[in-house]
Amino acid sequence: MSAARNISVGVIGAGAWGTALAQMVAGDGTPVVLWAREAALVDEINTRRTNATYLPGVTIAASVRATCDMAELADLSTILVVCPAQFMGGVLAGLPDAPRDLVLCSKGIEAGTGRLMADVAAAVQPSAQIAVLSGPTFAREVAMGLPTAITLACSGGEEQWRRLSPVIARAAFRPYYSPDVVGAEIGGAVKNVLAIACGVVEGLGLGENARAALIARGYAEMLRFGVARGARAETLSGLCGLGDLILTCASTASRNYSLGKALGQGQSAAQALSGKSSVAEGAHTAPVLADLAHRAGIAMPIVDAVCRLLTGKAPAGAVVSDLLARPLKAELADPSEPGDDTPAHGSFA
Repeated sequence: MSAARNISVGVIGAGAWGTALAQMVAGDGTPVVLWAREAALVDEINTRRTNATYLPGVTIAASVRATCDMAELADLSTILVVCPAQFMGGVLAGLPDAPRDLVLCSKGIEAGTGRLMADVAAAVQPSAQIAVLSGPTFAREVAMGLPTAITLACSGGEEQWRRLSPVIARAAFRPYYSPDVVGAEIGGAVKNVLAIACGVVEGLGLGENARAALIARGYAEMLRFGVARGARAETLSGLCGLGDLILTCASTASRNYSLGKALGQGQSAAQALSGKSSVAEGAHTAPVLADLAHRAGIAMPIVDAVCRLLTGKAPAGAVVSDLLARPLKAELADPSEPGDDTPAHGSFA
């Protein structure tokens, strides 16, 4: 019997990613309590073992029990938090504060405050120890048990890692330890915005060369911003940075990439976002990220371009033309120089 079977794990948020994580953890019989806001969804999961709105075609394990009552998670020692980033503070405020491991699985930066999710969670759950689970993952593949590797960044260091890793790791779900919570958070937040940009390239039909260039130059922006905020460069070159960037910048299975593709095809942001049951976090993160970068003097032209598209200030073709017209500069620069934009030779953005 797995050591994890006797540990009840909580998951807050029954969207595609939350349901997939609950399914993954429950795959070996571990009891999972899955919190959802919608009573109808709770009933569907508990009676039909499906989540047709967010994760259709997946039969949910019998060891997953859904609830609308946050109090049912109060005594659990490990809770995965998978609600949309902009609602995390409000949702966690409904959970009684207690010493426990809170594993943050949402990617974004809080609008209005510019706080990373770890700071948001710590403010309303001061007794908890925070970890961040982030990396290249599509929810459906995780729910299907396909091989996945991901970063588990622990604010409590190796002691927390030794406590959490047996609870989360499964045969096809492999976490890698990092002490760099800031890096894991920034990688996940910035890649969502860059995925929108790559979708625009697809929507405009600009080709694979352009997309590859944008991924590489977007990673340079991620690195500049991350290092300036205290992230480790090696974290951002790993699963939760470059790895996640590659995945979400190449497939319409990414909500952010799909949003960008729609923008590139001429839709407005309002049109592209309307009627969607799931959230494209990059649309909320982009203006916050751009503001933080501007105030710190960090050059992030691709992020700025995404903001212009989301606000409708310019059509996609004009935004791309502006990027291509930027002064030539050196490809490689010291990421510790956040405002470096010195003209030299060869650059996409």
